[in-house]
Amino acid sequence: MKQKIAIQGELGSYSHLASNKIYKDPEVIPCKTFNDTLNLVKKNKDIVAVIPIENSIAGRVADVHFLLPKYKLKIIGESFHVVNHCLLATRGNDLKNIKIVKSHSHAIGQCQEKINKYNLSPIIEADTAGSAKKLSEENRNDVAVIASELAAEIYQLDILEKDFEDVKGNTTRFLIMSSNETKKINYDKNQKFITTCIFKLKSTPAALYNSLGGFASHSVNLTKLESFTVNNTFDQALFYLDIEGHDEEEGVKASLDILKKNTETLDILGVYQASDYRINH
Repeated sequence: MKQKIAIQGELGSYSHLASNKIYKDPEVIPCKTFNDTLNLVKKNKDIVAVIPIENSIAGRVADVHFLLPKYKLKIIGESFHVVNHCLLATRGNDLKNIKIVKSHSHAIGQCQEKINKYNLSPIIEADTAGSAKKLSEENRNDVAVIASELAAEIYQLDILEKDFEDVKGNTTRFLIMSSNETKKINYDKNQKFITTCIFKLKSTPAALYNSLGGFASHSVNLTKLESFTVNNTFDQALFYLDIEGHDEEEGVKASLDILKKNTETLDILGVYQASDYRINH
Protein backbone atom coordinates (compact mmCIF):
# COMPACT_ATOMS: atom_id res chain seq x y z
CA MET A 1 0.00 0.00 0.00
CA LYS A 2 1.30 3.45 -0.93
CA GLN A 3 2.08 5.86 1.89
CA LYS A 4 -0.28 8.84 1.76
CA ILE A 5 1.53 12.15 2.23
CA ALA A 6 -0.04 15.58 2.67
CA ILE A 7 1.98 18.57 1.46
CA GLN A 8 1.41 22.30 1.21
CA GLY A 9 1.40 23.42 -2.40
CA GLU A 10 0.73 21.91 -5.77
CA LEU A 11 2.18 18.74 -7.25
CA GLY A 12 5.70 19.45 -8.43
CA SER A 13 6.61 21.48 -5.36
CA TYR A 14 9.80 20.91 -3.40
CA SER A 15 7.71 19.22 -0.71
CA HIS A 16 6.55 16.80 -3.42
CA LEU A 17 10.18 16.18 -4.39
CA ALA A 18 11.13 15.59 -0.76
CA SER A 19 8.22 13.18 -0.31
CA ASN A 20 9.38 11.15 -3.32
CA LYS A 21 12.85 10.83 -1.80
CA ILE A 22 11.63 9.96 1.70
CA TYR A 23 9.04 7.35 0.63
CA LYS A 24 9.06 5.03 -2.37
CA ASP A 25 6.25 5.88 -4.81
CA PRO A 26 4.00 7.74 -2.32
CA GLU A 27 0.47 9.02 -2.87
CA VAL A 28 0.93 12.78 -2.53
CA ILE A 29 -2.05 14.91 -1.50
CA PRO A 30 -1.64 18.64 -2.26
CA CYS A 31 -3.18 21.15 0.19
CA LYS A 32 -3.60 24.90 -0.19
CA THR A 33 -2.16 25.94 3.18
CA PHE A 34 -0.03 24.55 5.99
CA ASN A 35 -3.11 24.74 8.20
CA ASP A 36 -5.06 22.56 5.75
CA THR A 37 -2.15 20.12 5.56
CA LEU A 38 -1.77 19.61 9.31
CA ASN A 39 -5.53 19.53 9.85
CA LEU A 40 -5.87 16.72 7.29
CA VAL A 41 -3.16 14.70 9.03
CA LYS A 42 -4.70 15.36 12.45
CA LYS A 43 -7.95 13.76 11.26
CA ASN A 44 -6.34 10.86 9.36
CA LYS A 45 -3.89 8.53 11.08
CA ASP A 46 -2.93 6.88 7.79
CA ILE A 47 -1.66 10.17 6.29
CA VAL A 48 1.65 11.79 7.21
CA ALA A 49 2.73 15.36 6.53
CA VAL A 50 6.02 16.39 4.94
CA ILE A 51 6.48 20.00 6.00
CA PRO A 52 9.38 22.41 5.38
CA ILE A 53 10.52 23.88 8.67
CA GLU A 54 13.62 25.87 7.73
CA ASN A 55 15.91 26.77 4.86
CA SER A 56 19.67 27.33 4.95
CA ILE A 57 19.29 30.71 3.21
CA ALA A 58 15.77 31.97 3.98
CA GLY A 59 15.61 30.77 7.60
CA ARG A 60 12.48 29.38 9.19
CA VAL A 61 9.35 28.86 7.11
CA ALA A 62 6.61 31.31 8.02
CA ASP A 63 3.37 29.95 9.52
CA VAL A 64 4.73 26.53 10.49
CA HIS A 65 5.99 27.23 14.02
CA PHE A 66 2.75 28.64 15.41
CA LEU A 67 0.78 25.72 13.93
CA LEU A 68 2.89 23.09 15.71
CA PRO A 69 1.40 23.67 19.20
CA LYS A 70 -2.07 23.99 17.68
CA TYR A 71 -2.13 20.49 16.18
CA LYS A 72 0.54 18.78 18.32
CA LEU A 73 1.32 16.20 15.68
CA LYS A 74 4.18 13.82 16.40
CA ILE A 75 7.43 14.39 14.55
CA ILE A 76 8.54 10.96 13.35
CA GLY A 77 11.50 11.99 11.23
CA GLU A 78 13.48 14.71 9.48
CA SER A 79 14.97 14.99 6.02
CA PHE A 80 17.24 17.54 4.33
CA HIS A 81 16.98 18.28 0.62
CA VAL A 82 19.06 20.48 -1.67
CA VAL A 83 16.92 22.93 -3.64
CA ASN A 84 17.75 23.30 -7.34
CA HIS A 85 15.67 26.06 -8.89
CA CYS A 86 14.86 26.09 -12.61
CA LEU A 87 13.61 28.92 -14.80
CA LEU A 88 10.56 27.54 -16.63
CA ALA A 89 8.59 28.87 -19.59
CA THR A 90 5.94 27.70 -22.03
CA ARG A 91 6.94 25.10 -24.62
CA GLY A 92 9.06 26.52 -27.44
CA ASN A 93 9.52 29.87 -25.74
CA ASP A 94 12.78 31.83 -25.62
CA LEU A 95 14.42 33.79 -22.82
CA LYS A 96 14.42 36.95 -24.95
CA ASN A 97 10.60 37.02 -24.75
CA ILE A 98 10.48 36.88 -20.94
CA LYS A 99 9.68 40.11 -19.06
CA ILE A 100 8.16 38.79 -15.82
CA VAL A 101 9.18 36.03 -13.43
CA LYS A 102 6.77 34.56 -10.86
CA SER A 103 7.33 32.28 -7.87
CA HIS A 104 7.19 31.93 -4.09
CA SER A 105 8.85 34.76 -2.17
CA HIS A 106 11.69 32.47 -0.99
CA ALA A 107 12.48 31.38 -4.55
CA ILE A 108 12.42 34.97 -5.80
CA GLY A 109 14.80 35.98 -3.04
CA GLN A 110 17.13 33.05 -3.70
CA CYS A 111 17.43 33.90 -7.40
CA GLN A 112 17.74 37.69 -7.20
CA GLU A 113 21.08 37.92 -9.01
CA LYS A 114 19.80 35.98 -12.03
CA ILE A 115 16.56 37.96 -12.02
CA ASN A 116 18.54 41.21 -12.13
CA LYS A 117 20.93 39.81 -14.75
CA TYR A 118 18.06 39.15 -17.15
CA ASN A 119 16.23 42.37 -16.15
CA LEU A 120 13.06 40.51 -15.14
CA SER A 121 10.22 41.94 -13.05
CA PRO A 122 9.48 39.60 -10.11
CA ILE A 123 5.93 38.85 -8.93
CA ILE A 124 5.28 36.88 -5.74
CA GLU A 125 3.01 33.83 -5.97
CA ALA A 126 1.73 31.45 -3.27
CA ASP A 127 4.13 28.63 -4.14
CA THR A 128 6.61 27.53 -6.79
CA ALA A 129 4.64 24.67 -8.31
CA GLY A 130 1.44 26.73 -8.20
CA SER A 131 3.07 29.38 -10.34
CA ALA A 132 4.12 26.67 -12.82
CA LYS A 133 0.60 25.27 -12.96
CA LYS A 134 -0.85 28.75 -13.51
CA LEU A 135 1.61 29.46 -16.33
CA SER A 136 0.65 26.22 -18.08
CA GLU A 137 -2.99 27.29 -17.93
CA GLU A 138 -2.45 30.91 -19.02
CA ASN A 139 0.17 30.02 -21.68
CA ARG A 140 1.85 33.46 -21.58
CA ASN A 141 5.08 33.96 -23.53
CA ASP A 142 6.18 37.01 -21.52
CA VAL A 143 6.17 35.14 -18.19
CA ALA A 144 8.59 32.63 -16.69
CA VAL A 145 8.43 30.93 -13.31
CA ILE A 146 10.97 29.62 -10.83
CA ALA A 147 10.14 26.05 -9.86
CA SER A 148 11.47 22.50 -9.84
CA GLU A 149 12.40 20.19 -12.67
CA LEU A 150 9.51 17.98 -11.55
CA ALA A 151 7.10 20.91 -12.00
CA ALA A 152 8.36 21.35 -15.57
CA GLU A 153 7.61 17.69 -16.25
CA ILE A 154 4.15 17.73 -14.65
CA TYR A 155 2.96 20.97 -16.27
CA GLN A 156 4.73 20.45 -19.61
CA LEU A 157 6.95 23.52 -19.45
CA ASP A 158 10.41 24.04 -20.94
CA ILE A 159 13.44 24.54 -18.71
CA LEU A 160 15.20 27.70 -19.87
CA GLU A 161 17.92 27.42 -17.25
CA LYS A 162 18.78 24.94 -14.51
CA ASP A 163 20.57 25.87 -11.25
CA PHE A 164 18.95 29.30 -11.37
CA GLU A 165 19.63 29.99 -7.68
CA ASP A 166 22.31 32.49 -6.64
CA VAL A 167 23.95 30.26 -4.00
CA LYS A 168 24.61 26.57 -4.52
CA GLY A 169 23.84 24.11 -1.74
CA ASN A 170 20.59 25.82 -0.76
CA THR A 171 19.03 23.23 1.56
CA THR A 172 15.60 22.84 3.17
CA ARG A 173 14.90 20.78 6.27
CA PHE A 174 11.59 18.91 6.28
CA LEU A 175 9.74 17.38 9.21
CA ILE A 176 7.72 14.19 8.79
CA MET A 177 4.67 14.38 11.06
CA SER A 178 1.85 12.03 12.04
CA SER A 179 -1.21 11.91 14.30
CA ASN A 180 -0.70 8.20 14.84
CA GLU A 181 0.34 7.64 18.47
CA THR A 182 2.79 4.90 17.61
CA LYS A 183 5.28 3.50 20.07
CA LYS A 184 8.16 5.90 20.58
CA ILE A 185 11.43 4.98 18.96
CA ASN A 186 13.69 3.20 21.46
CA TYR A 187 17.03 4.61 22.48
CA ASP A 188 20.04 3.02 20.81
CA LYS A 189 23.47 4.26 21.86
CA ASN A 190 24.76 3.58 18.34
CA GLN A 191 22.23 5.95 16.76
CA LYS A 192 21.94 9.75 16.75
CA PHE A 193 18.61 11.27 17.79
CA ILE A 194 16.85 14.63 17.89
CA THR A 195 14.28 15.54 20.54
CA THR A 196 12.02 18.44 19.59
CA CYS A 197 9.83 20.33 22.02
CA ILE A 198 7.86 23.56 22.38
CA PHE A 199 7.62 25.29 25.73
CA LYS A 200 6.21 28.38 27.43
CA LEU A 201 8.26 29.85 30.26
CA LYS A 202 6.98 30.83 33.66
CA SER A 203 6.77 34.62 33.97
CA THR A 204 9.64 34.91 36.45
CA PRO A 205 13.06 36.62 36.29
CA ALA A 206 15.82 34.54 34.65
CA ALA A 207 13.35 31.82 33.66
CA LEU A 208 15.00 31.27 30.27
CA TYR A 209 18.49 31.27 31.79
CA ASN A 210 17.46 28.78 34.46
CA SER A 211 15.53 26.57 32.06
CA LEU A 212 18.49 26.15 29.72
CA GLY A 213 21.13 25.78 32.41
CA GLY A 214 20.51 22.07 32.74
CA PHE A 215 21.56 21.44 29.15
CA ALA A 216 24.89 23.19 29.76
CA SER A 217 25.58 21.44 33.05
CA HIS A 218 24.81 18.03 31.51
CA SER A 219 26.78 18.74 28.28
CA VAL A 220 23.70 18.40 26.06
CA ASN A 221 23.91 20.20 22.71
CA LEU A 222 21.02 22.37 21.48
CA THR A 223 20.90 22.58 17.69
CA LYS A 224 18.10 25.14 17.49
CA LEU A 225 16.28 27.55 19.82
CA GLU A 226 13.72 29.98 18.42
CA SER A 227 11.01 32.11 19.96
CA PHE A 228 7.72 32.97 18.29
CA THR A 229 4.52 34.70 19.36
CA VAL A 230 1.01 33.28 19.26
CA ASN A 231 -2.54 34.53 19.84
CA ASN A 232 -1.72 38.01 18.51
CA THR A 233 0.16 39.07 21.62
CA PHE A 234 3.65 40.22 22.59
CA ASP A 235 3.18 39.41 26.27
CA GLN A 236 4.87 36.04 26.22
CA ALA A 237 6.51 33.89 23.59
CA LEU A 238 6.66 30.18 22.92
CA PHE A 239 10.04 28.58 22.26
CA TYR A 240 10.88 25.89 19.71
CA LEU A 241 13.82 23.71 20.76
CA ASP A 242 15.81 20.97 19.00
CA ILE A 243 17.94 18.88 21.35
CA GLU A 244 20.73 16.60 20.20
CA GLY A 245 19.92 13.30 21.88
CA HIS A 246 17.12 10.97 22.99
CA ASP A 247 14.92 11.90 25.94
CA GLU A 248 15.77 8.56 27.56
CA GLU A 249 19.46 9.46 27.72
CA GLU A 250 20.46 10.37 31.27
CA GLY A 251 21.75 13.86 30.46
CA VAL A 252 18.83 14.78 28.21
CA LYS A 253 16.29 13.47 30.70
CA ALA A 254 17.85 15.45 33.57
CA SER A 255 18.00 18.60 31.43
CA LEU A 256 14.32 18.25 30.46
CA ASP A 257 13.40 17.87 34.12
CA ILE A 258 15.07 21.22 34.86
CA LEU A 259 13.38 22.78 31.83
CA LYS A 260 10.00 21.53 33.01
CA LYS A 261 10.43 23.18 36.43
CA ASN A 262 10.81 26.58 34.73
CA THR A 263 7.97 26.31 32.22
CA GLU A 264 4.19 26.67 32.27
CA THR A 265 3.85 24.17 29.43
CA LEU A 266 6.26 21.72 27.82
CA ASP A 267 5.24 19.59 24.82
CA ILE A 268 7.61 16.96 23.42
CA LEU A 269 6.70 16.95 19.73
CA GLY A 270 8.96 14.10 18.77
CA VAL A 271 12.00 11.93 19.43
CA TYR A 272 13.37 10.72 16.12
CA GLN A 273 16.51 9.56 14.37
CA ALA A 274 18.79 12.35 13.18
CA SER A 275 19.18 12.61 9.42
CA ASP A 276 22.43 11.36 7.90
CA TYR A 277 22.72 14.80 6.28
CA ARG A 278 22.86 16.43 9.71
CA ILE A 279 25.53 13.99 10.88
CA ASN A 280 27.68 14.38 7.75
CA HIS A 281 27.43 18.16 7.53
